[in-house]
Amino acid sequence: PPPAAACSPLLLDYDGSVLPFLGGLGGGYQRTLVLLTWVPALFIGFSKFSDSFLLDQPDFWCREADGQGNWSGSLAPGHANRSGNGSIFPPPGLPTPAGGNASECDCHEWHYRIRAGLVQNVVSKWDLVCDSAWKVHIAKFSLLVGLIFGHLITGCIADWVGRRPVLLFSVIFILIFGLTVALSVNVTMFSTLRFFEGFCLAGIVLSLYALRIELCPPGHRFMITMVASFIEMSGQFLMPGLAALCRDWQVLQAVIICPFLLMLLYWVIFPESLRWLMATQQFEASKELILQFTHKNRMNTESDIKGVVPELEKEITRRPKKVCIVKVVGTRNLWKNIVVLCVNSLTGYGIHHCFAKSMMGHEAKMAITHNFYADYYTMAGIALASCLAMCPVVGFLGRRGGLLLFMILTALASLLQLGLLNCNLASFSLFMNTLTGMSDSVKDKFSTAFSIVGMFSSHAVGSLSVFFCAEITPTVIRGGGLGLVLASAGFGRLTAPIMELHNQKGYFLHHVIFACCTLICIICILLLPESKNQNLPENIPDGEHYTRQPLLPHKKGEQPLLLTNSELKDYSGLHDSAAVSDGISENTTANGMKSM
Repeated sequence: PPPAAACSPLLLDYDGSVLPFLGGLGGGYQRTLVLLTWVPALFIGFSKFSDSFLLDQPDFWCREADGQGNWSGSLAPGHANRSGNGSIFPPPGLPTPAGGNASECDCHEWHYRIRAGLVQNVVSKWDLVCDSAWKVHIAKFSLLVGLIFGHLITGCIADWVGRRPVLLFSVIFILIFGLTVALSVNVTMFSTLRFFEGFCLAGIVLSLYALRIELCPPGHRFMITMVASFIEMSGQFLMPGLAALCRDWQVLQAVIICPFLLMLLYWVIFPESLRWLMATQQFEASKELILQFTHKNRMNTESDIKGVVPELEKEITRRPKKVCIVKVVGTRNLWKNIVVLCVNSLTGYGIHHCFAKSMMGHEAKMAITHNFYADYYTMAGIALASCLAMCPVVGFLGRRGGLLLFMILTALASLLQLGLLNCNLASFSLFMNTLTGMSDSVKDKFSTAFSIVGMFSSHAVGSLSVFFCAEITPTVIRGGGLGLVLASAGFGRLTAPIMELHNQKGYFLHHVIFACCTLICIICILLLPESKNQNLPENIPDGEHYTRQPLLPHKKGEQPLLLTNSELKDYSGLHDSAAVSDGISENTTANGMKSM
């Protein structure tokens, strides 16, 4: 066909024609591919939460307390004093150096007590304490910054060369860089290699997410994505046991990376995304893959009632048409939807750290034993509860309604924590003073409760924003759209090590800014379309047709305020009639009267 001729609508209607022909998820081959996208989620969970163990700040003290006599015996927990940076200074009765913090850090040999189940980690390996403590935060930056750049770059590459090449090359390079991290000779080498490890991990995460979405029919996309999230969280829950078994950070790093060796088999058993091939009009490769699907599922091509294969034969000489994410700038609605979801993702993951810091700070004041595993599993448990709550909420309210509900909860928890518990009204203060010391404890308990609610809802906001963006972004640029929203989530997570690097200075302002963002996001969410049970858009015009619908269905007999796409077609001749009327009389008004 000539290049200017439009492609057959049958071939571009993947969810309506091609996927039913292949049997949806009823085919055994499709189920196998979905399972293969779930398995690596466990390895991804190990890698994402490895920083909590490799870079955990241990308790430390100097072996030479006074420069003369050595004391390296164990310290009684009841007598040890914990400082803000994790150090433990000698209990009463042991000689202490004079001179304040400068002399406390004047030490040639440190003794460490690591809380994360390891005998040695990166901090104790290279003595990253006192004046070198900032290097720990740089090491945390490196993985997150690598993820951010990886999502942005591999997303664009996945739209241009395909999901499968990005996945396979990311697996190869994460094996190279990840195993080399375990052989680092200094913290600079460790941080540099962790950046490239994060870059490759981003390619694996993004390509698997896109493949998973593009394999599924409309009714199964959310639950299959949530299963992958649960498997990833199982890696988070298993990580402390894995660290306790490995004992050394280098062994732990190698054990985390080695399972990716299994993914080298994907080069043979995992095909390219058929949806992406069809959307980019690579019909020759699409035909071969469809025949592979029918052979694996033992299907008969005579079941092709709609004639997908004959249409492929007609269009097979058409040149591929690939699109870059920058094309979204020229759209009217699509770019706004992507920007709104990016801001939601940034806000959700950014304010999550504010709630976590507030909760952990109040736990320390409420005489709860400072325990690494208690903190770790509290965070993991809240994330698990959030994902469990998302399933019924999104199933009942849809993507937009669920996102709006969780964002409202996040905003309420944030504003109550910032405003209600810090008000200094005279009547309130007088009432609290009558409680003889109970005011601080009551305020701490309320603040902890609001922090838990905020962490619960903000985690749901971040996760749902990523999924929502994957659904409304057309297939031809889905990699780039996912890269943008995942990079925004990475920027939100990056606020945690930034605040730690500045010793929590500006923490209150940081929380206020994100609280204001939640209010803006609540308004913007109302502008988003609803994608529940809708076919995925395949090209940019399809994405533009995703228009905003009312949040609640209109009552029977009530005139809807927003028109559907079919109703909008009735107004297609307005521009032509307007042009004709302008040609009749330039000075004639709408009611036929001459303008003065």
